[in-house]
Amino acid sequence: MIPWEHLDSAKIPGGGDLRLMRRGAELSIMSGSTELMNSRLSGSEQALATLAIERLAGRARPQVLIGGLGMGFTLRAALAELSKDAGVVVAELIPAVVAWARGPMAELFAGCLDDPRVTVREADVADLIGSARAAFDAILLDVDNGPGGLNRDANDRLYSIGGLNAAKRALRPGGVLAVWSGGRDDGFTRRLESAGYLAQEIPVRATGGKRGARHVIWLATPR
Repeated sequence: MIPWEHLDSAKIPGGGDLRLMRRGAELSIMSGSTELMNSRLSGSEQALATLAIERLAGRARPQVLIGGLGMGFTLRAALAELSKDAGVVVAELIPAVVAWARGPMAELFAGCLDDPRVTVREADVADLIGSARAAFDAILLDVDNGPGGLNRDANDRLYSIGGLNAAKRALRPGGVLAVWSGGRDDGFTRRLESAGYLAQEIPVRATGGKRGARHVIWLATPR
């Protein structure tokens, strides 16, 4: 078996680190002993984009905010579905991840960072949401393994009642909040409903097929 090669590390604000690993053509982003992303498993990240953008059909100049650059699967899927007059802001907290996207992971991104519709902000997506007012037709969050979190306690504010209310203010009328998670979280579904959203919990497969790990995507529209 081909051994894993450690390509680079990056500090996570607030503590911990990310490690970019490679084994042959396979790439992995690790936090401690936990694998956060793998280049062979992209189905649920793509579904985060496609399921949300289906809700935007017919909108002129749709504006989308993506929280978390990752390996670019959500961004690429969004660009494939969005019209030419769309705009996409990607918020990535860790500058090294942006550097990896243009370096060791460049093949995965396939030039999508140079798409004129894309703006990358090295910032906390919670700050961008908090400062926005009726700015986005869709907000797509794939941050810290979902509402359960793994890496940063500060990410909990995204998924709190206060964070969900901030997302409502940042959305345009009829907009959608889409959230990726590594697993089910009934408490989060209840928080969405308490915050005034109509929420749909959708099970998806990591592989994009009928087998493989089960992930969850919530689609939530303010009432």
